[in-house]
Amino acid sequence: MAAGAAPGSGAAPLAPVALLGRCPRCGSGPLFSGVLAVREACPACGLDLRAHDSGDGPAMAGIFIVGALAVIAALVVDVRYEPPLWAHALLWPALVLPLSLLVMRLAKALLVALQYRHRLRGPAG
Repeated sequence: MAAGAAPGSGAAPLAPVALLGRCPRCGSGPLFSGVLAVREACPACGLDLRAHDSGDGPAMAGIFIVGALAVIAALVVDVRYEPPLWAHALLWPALVLPLSLLVMRLAKALLVALQYRHRLRGPAG
């Protein structure tokens, strides 16, 4: 049994699944077909992923985590370096947008893996 996998669950460990965006069953097939779009099925093991819906959870994770870090960082930068307002307008969107996508992707992979591990399904299943 793989380290971190639930006994008898046939699930891949959560950390590699979430960090690498892999199938929650086999841990080898890609989970995403795009940046945030979950595949319909795993190409490696054939797991049907259509019923695993993460909903708005990843967006909320992105808002809370990245938003809090961005506000704190913007305040620190403003107090310490006193850049002009246009510098803030260029800097923070360039950092917040990619970080938000990264956090949403990680959260979505983690939620899909947890749904599979605990045998939860969305409205389709």
